[in-house]
Parts: sequence; C-alpha cells; structure tokens
Amino acid sequence: MSSGFVVWFTGLSGAGKSTLAAMLSAELRARGVHVEVLDGDEVRTHLSRGLTFSRADRDTNVRRIGYVAKLLARSGACAMTAAISPYRAVRDEQRAQIGNFVEVYCQCAIQALASRDPKGLYRKALAGEIKNFTGIDDPYEAPESPEVTVHTDLESKEESLARIVRKLEELGFAPGHTGLAPGSPGSRLLIAPHGGELINRFIAAAPEGSEQLPVLELDERAESDLEMIASGALSPLKGFLNSKDYLRVVREMRLENGLPWPLPITLAASPEATQGLAVGSRAALRARDGRLVGVIDVSDLWSPDKELEAKEVYQTTDERHPGVATLRSSGSVYVGGEVQVFERPTPTLFPRHDHSPRATRALFAERGWRRVVGFQTRNPMHRAHEHLTKAALETVDGLLIHPLVGATAAGDVPAPVRMRCYEALIENYYPQGRVVLSVYPAAMRHAGPREAIFHALTRKNYGCSHFIVGRDHAGFGDYYRESDPRLLFDAFSPGEIGIEPLFFEDAFYSTVVGEMGTAKTAPGAASTRIVISGTALRALFARGERPSSELVRPEVAAILSAALRADTHR
Repeated sequence: MSSGFVVWFTGLSGAGKSTLAAMLSAELRARGVHVEVLDGDEVRTHLSRGLTFSRADRDTNVRRIGYVAKLLARSGACAMTAAISPYRAVRDEQRAQIGNFVEVYCQCAIQALASRDPKGLYRKALAGEIKNFTGIDDPYEAPESPEVTVHTDLESKEESLARIVRKLEELGFAPGHTGLAPGSPGSRLLIAPHGGELINRFIAAAPEGSEQLPVLELDERAESDLEMIASGALSPLKGFLNSKDYLRVVREMRLENGLPWPLPITLAASPEATQGLAVGSRAALRARDGRLVGVIDVSDLWSPDKELEAKEVYQTTDERHPGVATLRSSGSVYVGGEVQVFERPTPTLFPRHDHSPRATRALFAERGWRRVVGFQTRNPMHRAHEHLTKAALETVDGLLIHPLVGATAAGDVPAPVRMRCYEALIENYYPQGRVVLSVYPAAMRHAGPREAIFHALTRKNYGCSHFIVGRDHAGFGDYYRESDPRLLFDAFSPGEIGIEPLFFEDAFYSTVVGEMGTAKTAPGAASTRIVISGTALRALFARGERPSSELVRPEVAAILSAALRADTHR
C-alpha cells in the first residue's frame, strides 16, 4: 500500500463509532496496516482543550482532527476518527483536502440510542433538561453520499464491520488477510500491546509540591493496579477509569473508545477523603506503608452503582464472593484520572523474576521468540498444570509462567512458597531456554470469564501471542461453574483481542493410558481419572501426607510439605 487513507466515522453520540473504529483498527493491524485512531475525547483533551461546543468551535475541532489525519495519511498510515462531526460542510471540506477519504455513517434511531444510553442523557435532552444536545435540539447533518452506511440499531457489530472492510477492500485500501497474527512465524515483530502503545506512567521524581496535595490512601488492590498502570501492563490505561469508561466497561466490556476491556480499574475513596477534590485538581497517592508514590490528575468524581457493578462483573451480589466483599467494603466515591508514579507502590519481593512488560518483551526478542504462550497461576503447579503448559509449548517458541503475586484469596499458598515450587519445577522438568518465570503483580478479582479476558489482554502487553485459559479460569467456589469463558471471548472478533486464547479441558492422571490427559485424549470412566485440587493438596500436606508423583513432582511436594506443615503448627 503506497499511500495512506482516512476512515472518517460520523454519527450521533452512542451510535457505535468508537466501537467500530476499535474493531476496524484491530482488523487492519492484523493485515499489516499502520493505524492511528484519533479518538474524540482524547482530541478534546490534548488538541482542542478550551474549545466550547458552539458551532464555530465544533468546526475548529473537526478541522484540527482533519489536519492531523491528513498528515498521518500522507505518511502512509490509516488515520481513523470517531468524532460526531455533526456538520456536513466541514466534513466535505476535509474530504476535499485529504483525498483518500472514506466516510462511514453510523446510523441509529434516536429511540435505540436513548435505550442504550447508560447515563440517560438522551432521556434528559428529550425532556428538555439538557440544551443544545446533538440530534435533539442541535442539528446533526447526515452524510448525503457516504462510502458506507451501517445501521447499528439493526445489525450486529460484526455485520457492520464486515461491510466496512468489504468497501475498503473494493477501494484498494485494505490488503488481503495474511492469516498471520503479529508475533507468528513470518512476522518479524512481537504482538502489539493492547491499543497499539505500551504505556509508561513512571516519572523520575515527585512533581514539585506533591507533599502539599490532598492525599488519597491506596488499599492493596489499588497499589497493584497503580503499579500495573505505570508499567504498561494495563495498556492502554493511563490512569483510573472515569465514569464514561467505567459504565461502558461494566455494561459492555469496552472502553469509551471501543477497545475491549472487561474489568473496571477504579480508585475508590471515602466521601471525607474526596471532600477537597474537584475535577481539574490533583491529589497525592499514598501506599499502605506511608510513602507517597504518585499523583492523580482528577478528571472525574462520582458515586457508582455497586449493585450493578457486582451483578455485571461478578455475576452475583453475594458477599461471600471475595470480589463482591471487596467492592462493598471499598469507598463510595470513585476518582478517575491519569496518574504519574514516582515510586513503585509494591515492594520488589522477587528481584530475579520481577520483569516489567518492557523487560519481558526485550527478553523474548533477545531469545528470538515471536510466539509466546502465557500461563496464569495463583497456585503451586501440579502435574495437570505441567501437562497443559507443555502441550501449549509444543506449538510456540517459548512459555511465560506468570504467577500472580498480588492479593489472593484467604488460604492460598503464600507467594514465596509458590515461587520456590515454580523454580524447582522449571529447573528439573522443562527444557532450559524455553521458559521464563516472571511475577505478575496484579490482585486477584475472582471475576471468572471476565477476568480470563483481562488476564489475556494484560499478557498481550507483556508480549505473549497466546494465553492458556482453563475451564474455571479465575473462578471461586461454584459461582462460574456454568459459565464457559469461550462464549465471552467469542463476544469479540479475534482481531480485537489480538492474543490467541488456548482453551484446555481439566487434566488428570489416567490409569487407562498411564499418563496425564484430558477427556479429549484419555478414554475411560471417571473412576479411571485421578484428579487433585489446590484445596485437597493443602489438606493432604496439613495431615503430613504427600500425593503420588503422578500428581505432584517430588521436588514440589517436598517444598509444599515443609511449608504447609510449618504453617499448620504455628
């Protein structure tokens, strides 16, 4: 493709512009196209700060978007914009100046927009409570001859995307699909981070005057979230979610710009702690050990509907669920905004295995790995885990064993004990040079299938092209036993997720075949399958017993036996 082009999404607020732009950008990137998305909210923040919503200022905003889009297209990229751009004349002006211009009109009836609007803005505008609302009492001029019109109230997102892609192929702007995901053989690069850019919010020193700022206290989960935001593990997030992003994530598993994002990353505080804060102010962030570790530029303050969050994210409001319990016990005000971090919020407990996303990417590149499978664990690895990881390793260049070392459930094996188990297992039973052990500083949320997607997207930021998903991934008790994570992954197109999930059945030792297997590979009734759970293992060791070597490697069993017996006799 010798020249770039612009895809200009237009339509009313909530019509699906950002979602389709995110889906299209993922599809084009998978085909080798360099894509830059000019999101309406980000443009308002960084390029058009201070402009009002008068007609003159709206035209100025669109002209600024058009100018940047033209420069990007001239350099050979695809520039994509998803602003409302309500006036036909200024859109046509951009078409004339840019040349390679593809207008996509997202058409949606007002009634449908009002029904899907989580903040009720259309309802308020229709009732006259909000003035100068585009499409209600302020004009929106629909395109007369757009290249593509998609009816987002009548067709699925996938149907709309398919029609846009077909038009781009007809126009010669979308090359054929290579079938190679970034990071696969034939691709020279590791998989791109989620959103296309690996975020870095660490700064060298505290901003001047940080000591005099109002202070927000971080709990254990917020410390982990802040560290992961700063390192880029939660790319594209630059801070804690604002209310727009939060509502879309809770309801639709997408950020406001349309990118898939399954879990709300929020900063909760008490009303007393936020009393002196306002949008546009700044606050210091204090870790549990008393250190000031960062600052947040406050862009939003709101009181969330925690019942809705519990139902949507955890599929239950039962306080026996640890995620729901944490949600209920946290502050009633959420503070949104970008962060800057000048000290790591959490201590470095395992320096040998403490690698940021940039570090793992550099390590993979140094080893020549392009296809890397990630394995999430919060338990010691037994033979079933070993079986799954080795089966996955057969198809890729390398394996990232990525144990979670943030907050876990009560009764879980402590991280230092687990790390010794992982080291012993890798040293004795995996080929040297094919495995990287690195800690994952996240807190466990126990959000089931949603958290499975979250774990996959974050491992994509660490450079993994594949990710192992179990049947009860990130589960707790019986809350998700009937939930198949595959169905939730299928809610997104493969290009949107980017990383390839590898779904595995539960593994067991089969007395029929004399080795580890799954229901797909080992015949025989349930009586021929020897399985072991983390809970059963802990009970076994507490009684001074050890599992057979068919279930747990002897080196791992020795470490667990000593640690768990010592813990029992305290």
